[in-house]
Amino acid sequence: MQEALRARSIVDKIFDAHSIHDDSGRTLIYVDRVIAADTALPAFKALERSGRGVRRPSQALHIPDHFTPSSGRTLDHVADDEMRAFISGTAAAARREGVPVFALGDQRRGIQHIVSTEQAYAQPGIVLAATDSHTPTQGAVGALAFSIGTDLEHALATQCVWLKRPQAMRITLDGRLARNVTAKDVALAIVARIGSRGASGLAIEYSGTFIRDLSIEGRMTLCNLSVETGARFAIVAPDDTTFDYLRGRPYAPSARHWDQAVLFWRSLASDRDAQFVRELALDVSTIEPMVTWGNNTDNAIPITGRVPDPDRETVPERRAQIRKSLDYMGLAPSTPASEIEIDQVFIGSCANSTLEDLRAAARLMNGRKVVVPTLVVPGSGLVKAQAEAEGLAAIFADSGARWGEPGCSMCNSMNGDVVRPGVRCASTANRNHIGRQGPGSRTHLVSPLTAAAAAVVGRLTDVRQWSES
Repeated sequence: MQEALRARSIVDKIFDAHSIHDDSGRTLIYVDRVIAADTALPAFKALERSGRGVRRPSQALHIPDHFTPSSGRTLDHVADDEMRAFISGTAAAARREGVPVFALGDQRRGIQHIVSTEQAYAQPGIVLAATDSHTPTQGAVGALAFSIGTDLEHALATQCVWLKRPQAMRITLDGRLARNVTAKDVALAIVARIGSRGASGLAIEYSGTFIRDLSIEGRMTLCNLSVETGARFAIVAPDDTTFDYLRGRPYAPSARHWDQAVLFWRSLASDRDAQFVRELALDVSTIEPMVTWGNNTDNAIPITGRVPDPDRETVPERRAQIRKSLDYMGLAPSTPASEIEIDQVFIGSCANSTLEDLRAAARLMNGRKVVVPTLVVPGSGLVKAQAEAEGLAAIFADSGARWGEPGCSMCNSMNGDVVRPGVRCASTANRNHIGRQGPGSRTHLVSPLTAAAAAVVGRLTDVRQWSES
């Protein structure tokens, strides 16, 4: 009785509703929906070898994104034979199992997290699993979304996975952003504040006045970067912004069931007295445009800051880490962030490829010319079509940037889009690990606005001082 009456977080409510069996500290939970990317071919082959199939094909979805080219919409544009085999083989296996496929050439296709959210495949209160580590992006609409790695075969075959019940952390964000500061800057500031392991294994819930006023696209960016703190889940309780966003989308409840769905979704909010293992509160008005300097996402500083000096670090391990990162990145200690010159720019990835992101970048690039090679990749075919209809693609083209087909592109460098060794790239991606964008690549993570500014001046710069052209 006490368990039933205890105050619960939104994560508790969704987890409890999907729990099937507890055993040795783990819980078997039901998975409402599964996404299989073009990396899923081994899972489908394993199912075939074992004589098992996909248990509920209508509750799975295949979206190729990792290996797909930004240079074109067909397999002919995939130069690598192995990547081409993964794309075609996974799609064929999914079709044999009756799994819906958003294939190359399908306007709905794109980065799985962007596509799932814009299609309302991700919805409040559901459990959604996929193999990509940034699956928690979809928690922006109130889904309990997470990465399952090698458990994909089990999820497809049984519609269930084993999980350890996560403890919840709440991050409360209040205030208003300064001009040209974005959700990406907030996300990088949070990662820098708590570190790459600061929320290890936890479920982060975002709340506060800033979140209530934030778009779904901004919430997606926050949930996406939460993974870089070690969090297993990230979520925003559904509200009117969520409902307005989801209404009428392909997988959303029909008009007949809409009111009933919203009534249930409103009940998911964390109880007033819900307990959190950790709390963090931030006033977002104090956050500046952020840039990373090293090889971990938490190596982030304000644009007015300086690269750290290892000689001022008292902890030997930290001092060695800083020196290693500066050596790899080709940076001198104490270099002002605003003096770092850039060789290349990438605007895209599951962190920043929505229509809102592209509008922001285009607004700054309008009437200006890029001085370094710049690639802009939309998050989905629908985003691409709308960006073209609004004239955003024309702005990018007029500036000298290249406009690509949707997919992961230069974020993961698995598809022909790479940063060459020693080249310094301002990137709107979510990771800056050694070699992430290509062997020897040097990545500075930034917002779409900061990336756009870097493209036209060739260095990192404080976008708070910029105006539309």
